[in-house]
Amino acid sequence: MKKQYFLNAHIIDPKNSIDEIGGLIVDETGKIEAVGKKVNKNNIPSREKFIDINKKHIFPGIVDMRVFVGEPGYEYKENFKTLSNAALSGGVTSVVTMPNTSPVIDNVSIVDFLKRRGRDKSKINIFPTASLTKNIEGKSMTEFGLLQNKGIIGFTDGIKTIQNTRLMSRIMRSAFDLGSLIMQHAEDFELAENGTVNDGIISTKLGLQGITDLAEKVIIERDLSLLEDFNCRYHISQISSSKSVEVINLKKNEVNFTTGVSINNLSLNENDIGDFRTFLKLSPPLRTESDRIELINGINKNLIDVIVSDHKPEDEESKRLTFTQAATGASGIETLLPLSLELFHNGSIKLFKIIELLTSNPAKILNINKGNLNIGSDADFCIVDIYKPWIVKKEKLISKSKNTSIEDKKLQGKVLSTFIRGNELFKLNVRN
Repeated sequence: MKKQYFLNAHIIDPKNSIDEIGGLIVDETGKIEAVGKKVNKNNIPSREKFIDINKKHIFPGIVDMRVFVGEPGYEYKENFKTLSNAALSGGVTSVVTMPNTSPVIDNVSIVDFLKRRGRDKSKINIFPTASLTKNIEGKSMTEFGLLQNKGIIGFTDGIKTIQNTRLMSRIMRSAFDLGSLIMQHAEDFELAENGTVNDGIISTKLGLQGITDLAEKVIIERDLSLLEDFNCRYHISQISSSKSVEVINLKKNEVNFTTGVSINNLSLNENDIGDFRTFLKLSPPLRTESDRIELINGINKNLIDVIVSDHKPEDEESKRLTFTQAATGASGIETLLPLSLELFHNGSIKLFKIIELLTSNPAKILNINKGNLNIGSDADFCIVDIYKPWIVKKEKLISKSKNTSIEDKKLQGKVLSTFIRGNELFKLNVRN
């Protein structure tokens, strides 16, 4: 690989507090050699060719902390190859994959298989999680120590919640002893059972069983109470309501934990469901506009640490059903950044803060050297035209499943190129 020079770029790297016009040098090994305003035409050898970014933005590669991949068992929905291609088109260079596969990721032999497949078929950095409980049944713990030694980044039951309080306390105790990261989907089963949408006017109007925001709140309150005694690494995967923001605000200075939010809940509300749009059947459900606004306020008050895509590909047959019968989830990894940029364009959240929640914050939670432009680190980054307009069309999505929640939505912001270890693995077709 030849040394590469990227000049005249607007570089944002929250990890290193960089927000300036400058350049980026990638050395022959795919590592970052220099970055920032000191990298300019006057400070590089005159004989060297350079790429003029023309004031477009350079961001660290995005770290998406909540991604469902169909492999193994559901390859017809998504596999590592299609996932990585979709991720690269959205500037995502690292993903945390959920264990909800077939078989479930709950023992070391499956982890070995998963890592081999990811290494052989994926172009991006794959950080797998294992399930908190065997077969995701919520009855008995998996072997945290053995799984962690095999390279598991954290533990979660994905779309399921640890309902049993005694079991959760045992999990936290073990996580503390081993330094493991616990990622909880907060939704009380009894309160959410058979629910499909937010409990309120819309659910009544559509005649659908609602999911109260209390289902989320009571699990968060319980877990944070347990955390006072067990103080392990604990992450709330996604919150969706103002009530949850209130709880987090009360507890943030009392116990150590982190919080994520889906870009869906930041960008959409229950009214978008309209006339039974099953592609907007999500977990957690879309809630009220006031909930959405409070989530944005939570980010601006440093109460929420991470924005995730909650990428959950589903085949069209499982979505083209009645709302009650339709599968839950949306494909979203390639629209994560553009949707997040919408929050900047409408004045809701500053650009630096958005990039922080997409890059350095998740990397810090995961304890990985990604999501930054550190000198000597892998040159994982993306070049973005944050003002480029485009319209979401499912037929143009790269993901194997096209179940986007934002079909025909007009967005502003497009990834032009994505690099991993200095190699350009995605380049936008000019016709797009």
